[in-house]
Amino acid sequence: MRIVLVGPPGAGKGTQAHLLAKTLSIPHISTGDLFRANIGQGTPLGLEAKSYMDAGRLVPDEVTIGMAKDRMLQPDAAKGFLLDGFPRNLGQAKALDEFLVEQGIKLDGVLDLEVPEDEVVKRIAGRRLCRNDGGHVFHVDYNPPKTEGVCDECGGELYQRSDDTEEKVRTRLEVYHTETEPIIDYYRQQGLIETIPALGKVDEVTQRAIEALKQSS
Repeated sequence: MRIVLVGPPGAGKGTQAHLLAKTLSIPHISTGDLFRANIGQGTPLGLEAKSYMDAGRLVPDEVTIGMAKDRMLQPDAAKGFLLDGFPRNLGQAKALDEFLVEQGIKLDGVLDLEVPEDEVVKRIAGRRLCRNDGGHVFHVDYNPPKTEGVCDECGGELYQRSDDTEEKVRTRLEVYHTETEPIIDYYRQQGLIETIPALGKVDEVTQRAIEALKQSS
């Protein structure tokens, strides 16, 4: 099964992608992992991406597309994959379609995780991280620490990431609406979109997505 997962920041894409890929026994291919792997391994695409990032510039679509193509051609992706964070704009979506046609395969579905904008802001702006290396994450409303500003696990200081402020979150949402939302209409015209309400418990959202895929196949 070949799936694209889309949704605004804070919709839970990473969590759902991991669970769905595990359930469906297909690799989870995320843009972040692609960049880290290529840069870490020093591949030509990784070195090119790093040169742009070091200069504070956006990595061109063709570099991201190249990384995604290379990953989808790996043996473990022969029977399917779940794309998370790619494509992120119309140009990438069209390039993906061209690649799939070349390979003689097609997408089985595009899952659109739907979350109200105010909930996205609340989810992200309320997030607090521990400054220590344990990676502990809290939320002022959904998972508050016992003592405000202090990690329950190690006593470390909790902080809000600079790009998690309400102002920054709303800016990220504007970018999502402008760049990524158009691919939803693009895939809807192909009859591939399955809209998944992403409010509620994590396992409930996963089950909705699996049921939607069953009905569309």
